[in-house]
Amino acid sequence: MPRSEATTRLCALTRTEKPVTDLIRFVLGPDGTIVPDTEARAEGRGVWITLGREAVAEASRKKVFARSLKAEVKVPDDLAGLTHLRLEQRFAAALAMARKAGQLVTGAGKVKAAIESGDILALITASDAAEDGRNKMAQARRALEYAAEEAGETAFTVPHLELLSSDQLGLALGLENVIHAALTTGAAAQSALDKGLRLVRYDA
Repeated sequence: MPRSEATTRLCALTRTEKPVTDLIRFVLGPDGTIVPDTEARAEGRGVWITLGREAVAEASRKKVFARSLKAEVKVPDDLAGLTHLRLEQRFAAALAMARKAGQLVTGAGKVKAAIESGDILALITASDAAEDGRNKMAQARRALEYAAEEAGETAFTVPHLELLSSDQLGLALGLENVIHAALTTGAAAQSALDKGLRLVRYDA
């Protein structure tokens, strides 16, 4: 079965079979250094580790990569931190694609309007946002979820991601002073949300 079609892989650390969505792949770079393959598309043999900062750090300490690849490898001092950075960059790039596709809005007014209309897939707030602004958006989000629950949509929730700073959001979106954003509906928005939730799970 091609790698892209595989649904499970063996975690080299725990030696347990898991869905690929619960794992992250690492490969050997040209210089013999282990690098995260966040897209799971790089050529060559890979090592799959449970998705999580602690799992990656433990795999580094226990020399799991060298043992799995049966080769001399160089492991970065902070592979867990590097992996976080790559996942973060992947999320930022996906947000840019969502904006390009017209599936991301920014600014308190537009975000609040998206929440109130129900045309929202996820709420995004800068990690360094002021408390009052964060609370206003959170209240609007909770009101939407409550209204959906009253209408019988008990499973309806709006994820709230606070993963990037205002500067990071601005750099990703080509804008200045981005504090509030919302992913609306569409494939690009869903892809960005999936990548954001993957980063959340990694850092949990």
